[in-house]
Amino acid sequence: MTEKSHDSGSMKPVDLSDEQVYWDLGESKSYGQYLQLDKILSAQQPNSYEHDEMLFIVIHQASELWMKLCLHELTGALDHIRRDDLGPSFKMLSRVARIQAQLTQSWDVLATMTPAEYSAFRNQLGRASGFQSYQYRMLEFIIGNKNADMVEVHKRDPQAYEALTRTLRSPSLYDESLRLLSRRGFEIPQEYLDRDWSQPYQPSKQVTAAWLAVYHSIDDHWDLYELAEKLVDLDMKFQLWRFSHMKTVERIIGYKRGTGGTGGVSYLAKALELRFFPELWTVRTSM
Repeated sequence: MTEKSHDSGSMKPVDLSDEQVYWDLGESKSYGQYLQLDKILSAQQPNSYEHDEMLFIVIHQASELWMKLCLHELTGALDHIRRDDLGPSFKMLSRVARIQAQLTQSWDVLATMTPAEYSAFRNQLGRASGFQSYQYRMLEFIIGNKNADMVEVHKRDPQAYEALTRTLRSPSLYDESLRLLSRRGFEIPQEYLDRDWSQPYQPSKQVTAAWLAVYHSIDDHWDLYELAEKLVDLDMKFQLWRFSHMKTVERIIGYKRGTGGTGGVSYLAKALELRFFPELWTVRTSM
C-alpha cells in the first residue's frame, strides 16, 4: 500500500515499521483459508468467451450468498418468536432488511448490461433460471408465501426437495407470529393456529382486528407492535427487491420468455401482487 506525498505528489510506501504485522502466520489459518476463497473464486466458470457473462455469474452467486445469510437470520428469528423471546428476533429481522437493501442494489449493477451484451451468451444458459433458486423459494416459504407446485422444479435435487417440502409443511414466520398473538390473549381463529401449513395463507378480519388492538394499545404491547413493524419492513423490502428485479429484466430482455419457461416480466409482475402479511397492511387503512 502506498500514500501520496502532499509536497511532491509522488507515491511512497506506507511506513509499517511501527506495526506488529504477522508476516509469518505459523499454524494459524490465513484470511483466504478461513474464507475458503480458493473454492469461492474458482466457482466462476463462464460457458462462453463473452466479457459480460462474468458479471452475470458474480451478481447471481453473490445474491445466493446474501440469501443464505437471510435464511440464517430468519430461521433464528422464527425460533425466537416461537419461544416468545422477541428481543433477539428484532435484531435478526433488522439485519435481513439491510441485506435486502444490498440485494436490491445488485440489480443496479446488473442493469449496466445491455440487451446486446446479454443476448451474446443467453443461449448458453439453456433452461437455467433464477426461478430454480432453491434458496429464494426457501425464503418465500419461511416468510409465508406457500405454493406446493414450486417444489416440483427441485425434484432432481433430493436434498433440496426434501428441505423445501419440510419447510412448506411447517409454520411460517407469520404463522408463528399469529400463534404468539393467541398466546398473549388475542382472539385468533383456531383454524389459523392449527392448519395445513402447506396451503396458502388466507387473510382474516379477526386477525386484522387482533393486530389493530396491538396498534391501538402500543404502550401495553410494545414488543408485539415492534414485531409488526419489523414484519412490514421485511414485506416492503421484499416488494422493492421484486420490483427492481422486474424492471432490470424488462430493461435487458424486454418481454421475452424467461430461460426457465416463465413469461419473464409478466411472471415477475404477478409476484408484485403478493403480500406476506396482508392484515398488517389492512390495519393502516383501518386506523
